[in-house]
Amino acid sequence: MLHRLKLGVLLQWLILFLLSPVYEASSLGLTVHVVPLEENGGKTVRAHFSVITPSPCPDLLAVCAAREDCQAHRTALPFSYTKPSPAWCVRQWQKTLPSNYNTFLKLGFQTEFYVSIKADPKIRANNGKLNRPPFVALPPPLRASVNCPADFHISTKDLDGDNVRCRFARADTGECRDCFPHNFLELDEASCTLTFTGKAAAGQYFIYLMAEDLIPSPPTRQILYNSPLSSVPVHLSLTVEESASGCSSNPLALDGTPERDSVQFVLPFQEVKFNANYKSDLESVLEIAVVGPPDLYRVGFVSISNLAKLTMAWIRSENNLTQLLPVCFVANTKSFQSGLQCVWLYQREIRTLPDGTELRCNQTEMSLLLPVTSLTNVDLDELQLNSPTCPVTHNSTHLTAHIPLGGCGTKAVHSGTELVYTNTLKSVHHTMISRRPSLILPLACRIPGAQVKGPQYAVGMPTERETFGEVMVWLEFHLPGQGPMARLTSTPRFRSNFLSSRRFRRDTGSESSTSNSSTQTGLHVEEKVKQLDLYVMSNCSVDRAEMIVTECMESETEDFTDSHPIMEKGCMMSNNTLEIITEHKTSKIYRLDINTMAVSGTKMYIECKINLCIATMPSDTCPDLCSNSSSSSMLIDSVFTSTYSIRSGPVSLMVATGPNPSQTATMPGTTPPASQIPNVTSTNPNTNTNTTASQGVAPEVATSRITGVILMTIAMFLQMAILQ
Repeated sequence: MLHRLKLGVLLQWLILFLLSPVYEASSLGLTVHVVPLEENGGKTVRAHFSVITPSPCPDLLAVCAAREDCQAHRTALPFSYTKPSPAWCVRQWQKTLPSNYNTFLKLGFQTEFYVSIKADPKIRANNGKLNRPPFVALPPPLRASVNCPADFHISTKDLDGDNVRCRFARADTGECRDCFPHNFLELDEASCTLTFTGKAAAGQYFIYLMAEDLIPSPPTRQILYNSPLSSVPVHLSLTVEESASGCSSNPLALDGTPERDSVQFVLPFQEVKFNANYKSDLESVLEIAVVGPPDLYRVGFVSISNLAKLTMAWIRSENNLTQLLPVCFVANTKSFQSGLQCVWLYQREIRTLPDGTELRCNQTEMSLLLPVTSLTNVDLDELQLNSPTCPVTHNSTHLTAHIPLGGCGTKAVHSGTELVYTNTLKSVHHTMISRRPSLILPLACRIPGAQVKGPQYAVGMPTERETFGEVMVWLEFHLPGQGPMARLTSTPRFRSNFLSSRRFRRDTGSESSTSNSSTQTGLHVEEKVKQLDLYVMSNCSVDRAEMIVTECMESETEDFTDSHPIMEKGCMMSNNTLEIITEHKTSKIYRLDINTMAVSGTKMYIECKINLCIATMPSDTCPDLCSNSSSSSMLIDSVFTSTYSIRSGPVSLMVATGPNPSQTATMPGTTPPASQIPNVTSTNPNTNTNTTASQGVAPEVATSRITGVILMTIAMFLQMAILQ
């Protein structure tokens, strides 16, 4: 009886445990940007939260209670990525809080975290204004490898010009709960650089920091104890992974990527745009993970061979975000992560326009009338618009300008449901050094979306279909000197550095003659082919379009559990594969030397990954991935399709004689008769190949001119009837 009672109690506890919500120890990353509110002397602050949570992304309903001064940032452009596993996303909101704040917060059923803010109001002696706590940029979840030391620089800024110091949070002062230092992490407090020694087991670790601002001390004066003015929380996560590829294979940022901790100033309704360019020699870049302000555009991600690119853009519309907005990004491969890069967007403060200023907007232009009395000590002759060719006139009382909406450097940007035309009146000094005041005056005409007519309101990048057409790709296999490009393969010219063209011409000529004579006099039964031509074909007929084959592999099994690379990152892996030069830029032919390939059986399967490319300038070409001259500019100056992954059916490697080989049909999905190897092709371009490699689904391309399960069934039935 007692035993049953104990068992019942244990069962009840187990049910309660399983049904209760489970919370993680912490978020995968957190920062809080704190802005003191002037109306009550800084006793309350506006806290801007950015939190990284595991996927699936939790809803933001719980972060703003009823009657709270709170705003959740729900965006159509969520930050969501896959590395480290499991996938993760960013949630952002802002709310008014006491300047001294400590509490537990929850997001969904997976994430719970403790927040400690110390921002008591302090009046600064140098300007008589409230002190503003430091800003810390939130990086994507950090990654490192076992036994591979790594540095992580945490980017910080302070609007008051104070020094920013980072230190580990302390549980004894109420800054964190259940937090403890890791002996494999070191922190340079002055530079906010976290160092991973490499001496940690694989796993995920949480890091709790506090960022503080301190009044800078003069170089000639030592301050024994410089008390911090405020402290804000910083939570990070570090995922340590096993790696068998060494410690020097991280992706590297290339030219064109903004400098670390750089600042870009943004005027009202201005668009700021920049690229992140990376090179990864060992593994292809899977994603460029970004954490930034709401409505940051991330477009044009391309990962071709060892190069990757992503374009980011942000339009400053009317917003209640902080004056400093960080954008942090890293390149993730399967096993590695690049160094952390952060850029800061600085929303310039704009003074109110002087009395008497008029900016009128009509359907074709905006007209500016500005009193010159408001431009004290400003050289009026140095004022110009975005385009210096557009006139700006002035007299003794007013400055005037007529600015067409379709010229003079006027730009059109979207702000919510409105279309905004922007230009800037600014001083352009003609000398390198000038002590005269400068003027920067942003001009904007806002047109409600309901009033916008014509296609100009729906401006966007052309789709892949609009650029390249309805793309279809497939594989074909032919003996040398046969197939649709027999003229080129019978006396081929090779593009390769592995073996000389002369030697392979001699080998090819010998093989071709053997194939021709075998047709006339017969071959021994079941003789294995020595060379085979792989055709990678597309139906793209767009001028200046080019095919780029980034990867090919062969396997003797259909599931590719045991495979061998033929080509990686656009380069042939050995001298048993050569590219045949053709005049068709949207197709490729490769000569496979079967004798030297690691194929022991009588059939094989081939899988290739390709992109189509168009250089944006007529004088340019698409990148040669195997050339040392490849750079990020080639990605920027080219337009690419998504990655197409195409896989063949079984390809027979045997040839045999027969009384009338032309009467024997080859079915897809079966090993073709030996005599049919010249006709084993993948001419099924109607297969749906609009599948990118990142989705992990490869379209199957049959290796025969005849497709369909019904035909295959009929052929098998006829074969059985003949045998009987």
